[in-house]
Amino acid sequence: MSNFVLDANCFIQAHRSIYPIDVASSFWEKLKDLADREIIVSIDKVYDELFENEDELTDWIDTHLDDSFFRETETDSVLAQYQQVVSWAQSKSDQYLPGAITEFMEYDNADAWLVAYAKVTNQTLVTYEVSSPNSQTKIKIPDVCNAFNIPCVNTIEMLRDLSETF
Repeated sequence: MSNFVLDANCFIQAHRSIYPIDVASSFWEKLKDLADREIIVSIDKVYDELFENEDELTDWIDTHLDDSFFRETETDSVLAQYQQVVSWAQSKSDQYLPGAITEFMEYDNADAWLVAYAKVTNQTLVTYEVSSPNSQTKIKIPDVCNAFNIPCVNTIEMLRDLSETF
């Protein structure tokens, strides 16, 4: 069973600014290795976000990751947890502006689904988002994870946890 579920920004931010595929191939080889060993996974909603634009990153994903890497979220257990995550967001109307809550709850937005999936599967959520508990304009994944007692780390912290190098 996998230990970590990855947000879309783990791929996008790495590719665009930190570890471009054409420069940092060892990073991408490490991700493939971790995926092949089923230590990391992601979800179908992240796949959809990644493939909104086809580019070198989506080519890499098509070539290097098995279809099973992106797990199905519309299962009974994930849907039930998703409803709890959405209810939590709705209950925060005293903190977040309506647009932030609406964005978080959009069906195609992977964030709430990632939290629900991580909770159901007892995995650590990996994202480059940073906690911002006083934010009013965006619900940040680490803050939702804190509310649901889900471990949340960034990619480097994940690699350190796994004692992986590249």
